[in-house]
Amino acid sequence: MKYVIILGDGMADEPVAALGNRTPLQYARTPHMDRLAYAGATGRLQTVPAGFHPGSEVANLAVLGYDLHRVYEGRGVLEAASMGVSLQTGELALRCNLVCIEGESMKNHSAGHISSDEASELIAFLNERTGDAQTRFHAGVSYRHLLVMAGGDKRLDCTPPHDIPAQPFRPSLVKAAHPDAAQTAERLNRLVVASQEILAAHPVNRKRMAAGKDPANSIWPWSPGFRPDMPTLNALYGVGTSAVISAVDLIRGIGVYAGMDVVTVDGATGLYDTNYEGKAQAAIDALKTHDLVYLHVEASDEAGHAGDVRLKVRTVEDLDRRIVGPVCEAVRTWDEPVAISVLPDHPTPCAVRTHTADPVPFLICKPGQAPDKVARYDEFSVRQGRYGLLTGNAFIKALTGNPESSNFES
Repeated sequence: MKYVIILGDGMADEPVAALGNRTPLQYARTPHMDRLAYAGATGRLQTVPAGFHPGSEVANLAVLGYDLHRVYEGRGVLEAASMGVSLQTGELALRCNLVCIEGESMKNHSAGHISSDEASELIAFLNERTGDAQTRFHAGVSYRHLLVMAGGDKRLDCTPPHDIPAQPFRPSLVKAAHPDAAQTAERLNRLVVASQEILAAHPVNRKRMAAGKDPANSIWPWSPGFRPDMPTLNALYGVGTSAVISAVDLIRGIGVYAGMDVVTVDGATGLYDTNYEGKAQAAIDALKTHDLVYLHVEASDEAGHAGDVRLKVRTVEDLDRRIVGPVCEAVRTWDEPVAISVLPDHPTPCAVRTHTADPVPFLICKPGQAPDKVARYDEFSVRQGRYGLLTGNAFIKALTGNPESSNFES
């Protein structure tokens, strides 16, 4: 049997008054996901163990069955792997956003979803003005970049920028979580201040402001860590060969450490305008040569961060119509059976515009598996599902049917 996990990042939400007190997932037209729920079995998955921040790096590692207490080293190291940045002993990697500061507030975490070409020019300028033998910036995609520091201390209290939209930024600057990390925190905060001084008048930002766009006028470092020691997905669960499809460096980096082949899709943006059809076809093609495919779509998460309810409904419907439907149709007549799962990694409610740690709804439609009585896929219907509330690696084991593989408790 083969397996495909279709993950709508941040797709889960809370009831919205403008939608008749329904969630975007309840309100959206999702015939393909509903059909899978009717034919399969459902439940909820706790993707954020106690004590962890509800970040996508935590939640996606949990979906894939990794023990966060053993492997978690932050987001930066995972993105470094995707970007081909080889971390040396003692090098601290941090996710480094280009953000928009307005007055004293974090206007947005994405600098208005700055283009990769514009961002690369700014990152090169930051290296020229502030980089040295101990500090280097590496350009990523859109607003998502990497900062590597030699001799840093990871015991830091860092606030993700998407957690403080429209809030004062200074109270959330980097803090030392241990006395020995004070110097690292000071170095990082000096970089933030320096970036605001040198980016404000850069030609890229002057051009953006003239066009009515948000400037990328500050960096924001967060999620520090060192190179992780992660076993491959096959070593943990015996799934054979696997592939990951995503527009996001973080997810591709997880794939690198998990021993998955990284599939690149032209036009995959991480936004609502991503190449849905290209990603669906890439998943279909990858299933022909791999045993497990992890297809990640970021669009719903970005809609949640923007607080845009209508856009989030649209992204849910696009996922259903343009990815779930085509994948289901393609594998329907294959000789080798294919198990299909759909779920978010975490909720990103439009009302709060950031991630929460609530359990997420999931469905598993697997040939030979008896269905439960759930006929619709959403946050509330699945509470009646046969799987109940799963934790730890119970989800990946339920999907792959490998009860003899390693086990742990969240």
